[in-house]
Amino acid sequence: MRKTLLFVLLLMSTALMAQRRGVSILGDSYSTFRDFVQPANNLVWYPVNSVQHNDVVSVRQTWWHLFISQQGFRLCQNNSYSGSTICHTGYNGDDYRDRSFVTRAGQLGAPDIIIVFGGTNDSWANVPIGNFKYSEWSLQDLYTFRPAMAKLLDNLGERYPGTEVYVVINSELKEDITQSMRTICDHYGVRWIQLHDIDKQWGHPSQKGMRQIAEQLAAVIK
Repeated sequence: MRKTLLFVLLLMSTALMAQRRGVSILGDSYSTFRDFVQPANNLVWYPVNSVQHNDVVSVRQTWWHLFISQQGFRLCQNNSYSGSTICHTGYNGDDYRDRSFVTRAGQLGAPDIIIVFGGTNDSWANVPIGNFKYSEWSLQDLYTFRPAMAKLLDNLGERYPGTEVYVVINSELKEDITQSMRTICDHYGVRWIQLHDIDKQWGHPSQKGMRQIAEQLAAVIK
């Protein structure tokens, strides 16, 4: 009788796990934490060294761990890379094609929900903004922000049909980056979430800021 009960409980637990929706993250430093990104060789920012002060010291304090745990989701894959840009242009005009959001978009597993949290480094690095372009992108186009953002959302829609996609827009970005992200998301019918009043240390969310991000996402993603 006891073995039968344990077996039934195991089946129920397995069924409940299968029903929990999987979340994959395509992000930059804001979403990294050592030993918790895939691929494992992606550069991370959290936890930081003593020179760069930030009080986020546990993965449980990150926005995505808080959000997924509190909302009853499950983590599918966190493909975040510190310093990465959406387009192929990085800091000082360096070639970031190997780490751009466009390049990594196909490495998110099989999620039910995709959260894209980027654009911060494009803003900080002053990448070329480019023109709005929604098809027939050349490689050179993808070294500018607007065409790359459009190509990213086009790729996600093509590769992950039926998957919900949300784009998180950081606070305090350059206005042309913020408005471009909104415009391109609207073109593809992708829901965007504008963050506001996020507490930061060294330009990155503190513990308080991480909680604020999780709360602002939870207000939209159920």
